[in-house]
Amino acid sequence: MADASGEDVQERLKSALWFAIGKMVDDESLRRNMNATPQFIGALTELVWTQIENVAIDLETFSQHAGRTTVTTDDVLLLARRNSDLQSVIKDCVDKLKAAKAKEKTRAGKKK
Repeated sequence: MADASGEDVQERLKSALWFAIGKMVDDESLRRNMNATPQFIGALTELVWTQIENVAIDLETFSQHAGRTTVTTDDVLLLARRNSDLQSVIKDCVDKLKAAKAKEKTRAGKKK
């Protein structure tokens, strides 16, 4: 029974992905005055879904290798290591978030 529920969630996620990709493709098609077939949108959705599955597996593997049960930003940065531009963008974002969190902690400490 739990497996059927998991499959239902997976199908709902895939449908949401198909809808989002279809909307993006439609917007671009209108902007460029071109057409995209439903088969193209379906194939693109399958490609993106497969990539998401591969990324999820890699992130889980990295965290398990580090002896953790939770994926962290370190795992994401490790995944992006082969794309220096992407890694730089992610690192900048992580650094900004950490700085904001530290600033928030400092403010909370002063209020006490």
